[in-house]
Amino acid sequence: MDTIIVVIIAIVTFVAGALLGLLFSSKSAQGKLSLAKTEATQIVSDAQKQAETLKKETLLSAKEEALQIKRKADDEILKQKQSQDDEYRQRKDEIRNRENRLSQREESLDRRSDSLDNREKQLSSEAIQVEKRANEVDGIIAKQSAELERVSGLTKEEAHAELLERVRDDVTRRSANIIREHEQRTRIECDRNARNILSTAIQRCASDFVGEVTLTTVHIPSDDIKGRIIGREGRNIRTFEQMTGVNLIIDDTPETVQLSSFDPVRREIARVTLENLIADGRIHPARIEELFNKAQEQVNAKVLEAGEQACFDLEVHDLHPELVRTLGALKFRTSYGQNVLSHSMEVAELCEIMAAELGLDPSSYKRAGLLHDIGKAIDHQVEGPHAVIGADLARRFGEAPAIVHAIEAHHGDVDPSSVLDILVQAADAVSAARPGARRESAEAYIKRLEKLEEISNSHKGVERTYAMQAGREIRVMVKPEDVSDSEAVVLAHDIATEIENTMEYPGQVKVVVIRESRATDIAK
Repeated sequence: MDTIIVVIIAIVTFVAGALLGLLFSSKSAQGKLSLAKTEATQIVSDAQKQAETLKKETLLSAKEEALQIKRKADDEILKQKQSQDDEYRQRKDEIRNRENRLSQREESLDRRSDSLDNREKQLSSEAIQVEKRANEVDGIIAKQSAELERVSGLTKEEAHAELLERVRDDVTRRSANIIREHEQRTRIECDRNARNILSTAIQRCASDFVGEVTLTTVHIPSDDIKGRIIGREGRNIRTFEQMTGVNLIIDDTPETVQLSSFDPVRREIARVTLENLIADGRIHPARIEELFNKAQEQVNAKVLEAGEQACFDLEVHDLHPELVRTLGALKFRTSYGQNVLSHSMEVAELCEIMAAELGLDPSSYKRAGLLHDIGKAIDHQVEGPHAVIGADLARRFGEAPAIVHAIEAHHGDVDPSSVLDILVQAADAVSAARPGARRESAEAYIKRLEKLEEISNSHKGVERTYAMQAGREIRVMVKPEDVSDSEAVVLAHDIATEIENTMEYPGQVKVVVIRESRATDIAK
């Protein structure tokens, strides 16, 4: 029991102690809470005061900045206004000066107009006086003419004709003498050097030419392939001609077909295509188109390679790529059986040699010689002489004016005006006219000889004409009673000029006029 009482007393004491502890702790917490609220209130009050202070300071700085911006804007507006005023005053002064000048010019024009009017009146009066004088002179001349006709017994027309005949004879004799003197002087001064230079150039550049034809012949294994080339209802040959732009000629010639076209590159593409078709054996429109595209790429590569190789061999650099490509196309072009690319390279070498012999810089001469016939690569596409076409092409791709003029003048389409023009002409003639360089058909050769003899025989006093040395020389026999020695010189010049103007021929044609007088008698 005592134990229970003791336990109860202990429990009550513990509970009372706990209650007292709670009571004391509660009062302490309330005091702290009250203190914290007071501090918080003070902090909030201080923060509000600082915020108000910052707000006022910010507003003041913003107002000051706005005032500065406004002040600057006012200054700029004032400056712009002043500059506009200055510009306006300058323009006003300029307009005023122009008005003053215009008024002065108007006054000057008015004075000049008055002067011209006075001058016109003076000239009108002088013209009337001149007309009167002219009428008087005409009357005097008429009287003198009538008196001269009465004294001489000749009419005006007869006297005029006789005077012209005498003047013509005198001029003919004098011109013949002048021509003979100039020819002799030119021969003395030029023949020796020209022969040495040309002989040296020919000796140092002696290349052979193999004749080529413009009609391409393709060999086929057997005549049975001709039918396959033609195809059912001609569809294969029609596709081939449409794709290549070349006429395919199939006739009775055994194991042979021919390709005909004005474009040598196109004809070469057609040849490669046809040979590949025959080798492949599958001949139908789709295969023709496929092999044509391959052949076109192959031949274009050959063309470019040929042009680049020619430039490399001759050391001609900085040519436009299009000129190089066009130059390579000359590999498939022939002229009288002579390959034009080989001919152009030989002309370039001849120009280089002759320029070196004359002490000139050979680079431009070699370049002009290489490009002189470049127009032949496209003369089937563009109308006009190949020299003019080539000159336009070279001018378009930035060649020097001297090179362009040499190309244009190498066949006389324009007059030569420099040593470069003359050397290109000479090299072209040497390369084309030397034996074996070119060939032409017998029919064309005979027609050219007949034309030479016809031109010579058409002149007055010519008895006979003979074309010699394959048309490079004609000998003209004249009647001695109709043509004098002086007139023979003029006749040779006239025949040579007419040949130059009316004919096309390789190289040069020498005209020799022979006048022979014979006196015959018989001793009895």
